[in-house]
Amino acid sequence: MTTMNPLLDFSGLPRFDAVRPEHVTPAITELLAENRALLARLETAPATWADFAAPFFDGSERLSRAWGVVGHLHSVMDVPDWREAYNANLPEVTRFFAELGQNQHLFAQFKALKASPAYTRLSAAQQRVVEHEIRDFRLSGAELPEDVKPRFQAIQEELASLQAKFSENLLDATNAFAEIVTDAAELAGIPADVVEAARGAAEKDGKKGWKFTLHMPSYLPVMQYAESRRLREALYRAYATRAAEFHDLGGKPEWDNMPLIRRILELRAEEAGHLGYGNFAEVSLVPKMAESPADVLAFLRELAQKSRPFAERDMAELRAFAVSQGLTFMEPWDIGWASEKLKQARYSFSDEEVRQYFPEPKVLAGLFRVIETLFGVRIRPDAAPVWHEDVRFFRIEDSAGGLVGQFYLDLYARETKRGGAWMDDAITRRLTEAGIQTPVAYLNCNFSRPVGEKDGEKRPALFTHDEVITLFHETGHGLHHLLTRVDELGVAGINGVEWDAVELPSQFMENFCWEWEVLTEMTAHVDTGEPLPRALFDRMTAAKNFQSGMQIVRQLEFSLFDLLLHSDFEPVGQKSVLDLIEEVRQEVAVVFPPPWHRFPNSFSHIFAGGYAAGYYSYKWAEVLSADAFAAFEEERINGSVLNPVTGARFRDEILAVGGSRPALASFKAFRGRAPSVDALLRHSGMILA
Repeated sequence: MTTMNPLLDFSGLPRFDAVRPEHVTPAITELLAENRALLARLETAPATWADFAAPFFDGSERLSRAWGVVGHLHSVMDVPDWREAYNANLPEVTRFFAELGQNQHLFAQFKALKASPAYTRLSAAQQRVVEHEIRDFRLSGAELPEDVKPRFQAIQEELASLQAKFSENLLDATNAFAEIVTDAAELAGIPADVVEAARGAAEKDGKKGWKFTLHMPSYLPVMQYAESRRLREALYRAYATRAAEFHDLGGKPEWDNMPLIRRILELRAEEAGHLGYGNFAEVSLVPKMAESPADVLAFLRELAQKSRPFAERDMAELRAFAVSQGLTFMEPWDIGWASEKLKQARYSFSDEEVRQYFPEPKVLAGLFRVIETLFGVRIRPDAAPVWHEDVRFFRIEDSAGGLVGQFYLDLYARETKRGGAWMDDAITRRLTEAGIQTPVAYLNCNFSRPVGEKDGEKRPALFTHDEVITLFHETGHGLHHLLTRVDELGVAGINGVEWDAVELPSQFMENFCWEWEVLTEMTAHVDTGEPLPRALFDRMTAAKNFQSGMQIVRQLEFSLFDLLLHSDFEPVGQKSVLDLIEEVRQEVAVVFPPPWHRFPNSFSHIFAGGYAAGYYSYKWAEVLSADAFAAFEEERINGSVLNPVTGARFRDEILAVGGSRPALASFKAFRGRAPSVDALLRHSGMILA
């Protein structure tokens, strides 16, 4: 009896208990062959939804689901065997989708379907899917001359390889550095659990002392709290030069991402030229809300003009405070430390003090309460095979107990897990012959693990308020995927949503982390069990917009750099990537890092993720999310923003419809008008009463 390859089992959840790297090549090879045979048949099928479109999406979903499991494991369990399996199959998968995107016959089938009388009888969601497919075929080079298509396909394959390598270099460079502290005096100021984790990390390596790394749970507390300026500088320098040409801190020449950046930019520019666009930013904006690079630049520069005076004020205050603390010249590695000291002096609390009130079990219960109250669902623990013992699994049910969706929660940092926080889809909702296929999501963060014991039991992980906000953010993405009611794969959940609107639900959810009624239900001091004191909350609220000007211009710096890099930059010209980011800083920034800082080398959002010429989306969508949350502020019920009626409207008009209609139409359906920037400026403290 032959055992089924677990990657080919689509009967339920991914089989993380069974899938191994050796399963990847046989499964992907079989699925690629299966899809090529299917597409050959569909080239001559009747151009109807039932005969052509439905089987087209069925076939592509099997491949996407299997490859999605492989890609997910490459992100969260990046050990040599999985990396090798992923990279061995990446060129073949990329080649298949490049060939598919250029298939003139399939392109003609979709155009024929749209031109047929039957098109008017399709649902609105199905019509939108067809429109997106025609658009995407054009962006994939389907209309290119036959002699150009091989080159266009080669560009896609090389880009996929370079982007994967960029991410791997960054992870390897991050893991390569460690600072072993042997003098206990250098630990002054660092939170006790971080020190304990550092001691455990050193012991694990068979060393004495304390091991600090560039992973966020280790790096950030050092930069924020360590009194040792030498230790802060050591970690800052290592973090700022990851995946760069410097090799004195554990790096390797082959990890330098700058050659990859130049090549990625060259290929993207060439791709845009073949498609008839002036630059890659124009290509990137085709499926987005923004009309043109000029519109985005105007948006970013208007925000910069309004926010930079606040940022300059923030920086002047910080410099003056640093001088009062004995720092006559504030270096970049002093900024986090000085900012924390200033916040404590001004508002009489520290992030570490607040953190004691956010144990993981209480935070999750509070998050789930918000979701259940607003959207009329219930969240319950569930069981499923997982890829690591850290991972938990939950189900979302409707009021009648019916299954709405499920999600994996992977909260802690690991050396084999890429940095940051993200949501990804495992299974997307759609209507099949067997009924509704319910959606499944991955929610991934990189928080600190629990450290130590209390009364013989393991202490829970403690989250900073910023980490709580991150968790709510990623859950917002998850809700967009999980609460959809659309039955067509291409526009269900986050699929088909304009990229510069996809952050709306995630940023919207962040706002609840600042509501007293929410925090009282999701906080309990780790030692006393007491909820967050109102006086401490009031100080947190007063500090909410602490250095908000500096934070906004930092995001604008990244956004402008990204957009200019892809619209007004010659990859092989005299101006370097580093020259460009320095020009952007001169325009908008108030923090200027040292000349050896290599930020672009770790900007994985645009060089290894989906945000190329789209990083502005965070600010663009924040206008939408702030204005959407303002509806909950305006429609409080008994003083509470947790209004189920407003929540139901948000679910119905934003979350449930996914990409089945334009994001602007969904926003207007919820809000009753076009979006306004006023709520964002007010929430950021930039509209003065």
